[in-house]
Amino acid sequence: MKLMRCQHGPAVLQDGEAVLFSEINAKRGVSLPDSLLALIQGGSMEALRDLRGIAGLPLAEVTPLLPYPVPPKIWCIGLNYKSHAEDINAVQPEEPGSFMKPASCLFEPGGDIVLPPADVSDDVDAEGELGVVIGRRCRFVPREHVNEVIFGYTTTLDLTALDVLARNTRYLTRAKSIDTFFSFGPVIVTPDEVPDVEGLEVVTEHNNGVCSRDFVRNMRHKPLDLVRFHTDFFTLEPGDLISTGCPKGARIKAGDTVRSRIDGVGLLTARVTQGVRVPLY
Repeated sequence: MKLMRCQHGPAVLQDGEAVLFSEINAKRGVSLPDSLLALIQGGSMEALRDLRGIAGLPLAEVTPLLPYPVPPKIWCIGLNYKSHAEDINAVQPEEPGSFMKPASCLFEPGGDIVLPPADVSDDVDAEGELGVVIGRRCRFVPREHVNEVIFGYTTTLDLTALDVLARNTRYLTRAKSIDTFFSFGPVIVTPDEVPDVEGLEVVTEHNNGVCSRDFVRNMRHKPLDLVRFHTDFFTLEPGDLISTGCPKGARIKAGDTVRSRIDGVGLLTARVTQGVRVPLY
């Protein structure tokens, strides 16, 4: 199943159309929630499984939005591909190099990455990644049961102010948390549509070419292992997101376009613009 949120609310993607939850409620007499996060947190999926006879909107008539605007937690994994570590002259850590990002750095799919003023950062890269959406509250999950706590998969774009990070590795969170430095979606795909997660190819496209591509199987720490590992340290909640790392980031400038593409999961696009220093308080 492929799920998304648009200007009309949450929907199921089917046969080139977006079938709105509100329309399913009207036709089936059910009470699907008005947000994907509420569905992930405990809503029933049963009413979404047979949509015969329910009309959808052509995709050309809908505007994709973030699946939900405030994920409970956003965890990202650094240097999970050898090629990315080599690109920034870093050493891959033995354990997952995880860090958190705030929801304030999110931008809408298809929207703008707004680069900070040059005196804040003048060397930014954008990284297309596979995201794992958690579906159940969980802690200390055995490896053989990890699939039971995953709601689905999505595409992500994770950005880094490389010059900020280069000054001191302790600045990682700041370098990763600038406004418009993360997005995910617009589609969440349930695990039944992704029979071989490790066979997925993660591609970062920059302007008219491919910046990097590699297969999930070449990650140092695979998606299921990342979920298991992190539940040893803290509780994961429904809607939490783990962005699993990029083969190599694209150095971006104003006027560029960048895309995260994972065939079978989704396509996440962004334009790059230059921000200015405008006080907001």
